[in-house]
Amino acid sequence: MKTFLACMVAATTFLTASCASVSLPRANHMVRYADVQIEVVAEGRGPLVVMLPSLGRDSDDYGPVAEAFVQGGYRVLRPAPRGMGRSNGPTDGVSLHNYAQDIAKVIEHEAAGPAVVVGHAYGNWVARTVATDYPQLVRGVVIAAAASKNYDPKLSGYIDKCEDASLPEEERLRYLRMTFFAPGSDPKPWLQGWHPDVKKTQRAARAAIRTEEFWGAGNAPMLDLMASEDPFRLPATRDENRIEFGSRVSAVVIPGASHALIPEQPVAVAHAVSQWMRSLP
Repeated sequence: MKTFLACMVAATTFLTASCASVSLPRANHMVRYADVQIEVVAEGRGPLVVMLPSLGRDSDDYGPVAEAFVQGGYRVLRPAPRGMGRSNGPTDGVSLHNYAQDIAKVIEHEAAGPAVVVGHAYGNWVARTVATDYPQLVRGVVIAAAASKNYDPKLSGYIDKCEDASLPEEERLRYLRMTFFAPGSDPKPWLQGWHPDVKKTQRAARAAIRTEEFWGAGNAPMLDLMASEDPFRLPATRDENRIEFGSRVSAVVIPGASHALIPEQPVAVAHAVSQWMRSLP
């Protein structure tokens, strides 16, 4: 399994070289179908990358990584989940299949060929479902800070504490450090940006689908991008996807990060994903 203990110089070089490119404008547009509309932040030009956020959070968490991909020559789409921004649609009785259909419609609307779908934490389940249900639209899947199949259930309660604005700030920061942020990372930005109602709906959507319906991500190539300090992915579980799915899974461990991963180590994340995307057919 590859680690990034010796790769930070290369990662910095990647971003420095990429930033020599001219940044392309960022725009928002709507994708509508049936009784659903999805707001999409779109930027850049090139091969398509779709980025899906964590539980109860929006894609703003992806800002620095998205910019790195844009500068590296990719077209980046960040759809807002139902209930965030101007995205809306039915929320009762939905499952991951419905969320996957939202993303499929976003990719189809772009009409730019299959996409690499990057799912952070909860978003990895949506990304896997997109690849399972719509294989023709998916070039590859990145599961970033994806939980193991079986993780300590108390962690879900810790997430509730992280976003509970009625709690004292210091208590929330303590839970953020326990759940999302490695030592040396600043958890304070994640005191903001939570959507409790969306989180509740997303959990129900996950509970409405059996794990075996989506876990394999169809037959798509998969990058299992793990964080060294992630309580949702203990060291003993790091090989589970490669054992189950074999050579179509690549695995990378990012040091100095926990379950938040993306805001903690954006340079290393951008470098790892970019390297992997260049290896895809």
